[in-house]
Amino acid sequence: MLHSEPVRIALAAALGLVAAGGNIVGGYFVVRRDWPRQFLHYFLALGAGYMLAVAFLEIIPEAVHLGGENALLFVLAGYFLVHLFEHILAPHFHFGEEIHAEEMRHHHASTTALLGLVIHTFFDGVAIAAGFLVSTWLGVVIFVAVFLHKLPEGFTVASVVLASGQGRRQALYAAGFLGAATLAGVLLTTLLQAQLQYALPLSGGVTVYVAATDLLPEVNREPGWRTALLVFLGVASLLALKHLAHF
Repeated sequence: MLHSEPVRIALAAALGLVAAGGNIVGGYFVVRRDWPRQFLHYFLALGAGYMLAVAFLEIIPEAVHLGGENALLFVLAGYFLVHLFEHILAPHFHFGEEIHAEEMRHHHASTTALLGLVIHTFFDGVAIAAGFLVSTWLGVVIFVAVFLHKLPEGFTVASVVLASGQGRRQALYAAGFLGAATLAGVLLTTLLQAQLQYALPLSGGVTVYVAATDLLPEVNREPGWRTALLVFLGVASLLALKHLAHF
């Protein structure tokens, strides 16, 4: 897939908007109370496998190609950046997990959880834009990886807000704020194209963290073989896409 840079930037903006919409949809289903949690675990499992495959087979090799071995330092920095923010701002939330009211009875707790998730979603946008600035192929596979965990993100933040005693409107606003952070990541990365050699490995580190440290532990909480199989299917789906793209 070969496109000029302006077309790829437009695609990044459009798919960034779609990804942001995923946050709002996830929040909406929590407010409506008709989204089975089992399906969220399926999204988490599929997304975890796919994201790990994208990070190790696409983002990190491309980052090393652009910036040399020093890119690996920024991959590590991206990983620990999210680790730091999560443990300072939001140590009690879980992806795709209903939050108990006793854990979130203070408004401050829901605010810090929201800020922790904003770091995730901002780098979602960074990853999408950085991918498209390299190639249409990389941008598309990163977008799919991001979108697979957008519903659980929206579900999580809406659950946190409701559990803290706030209303449904505030829950939807919080999900919308996550979407806005994604768009901000797309916009900032597009404006700072000269820093692509740093943005891409940072987003790679964040992708590894979200998949391996946030999503997989939640997948492992679910008994049974289906979710485990979906992790492998997530990896296999990227390998299949790579095979078809090079036909």
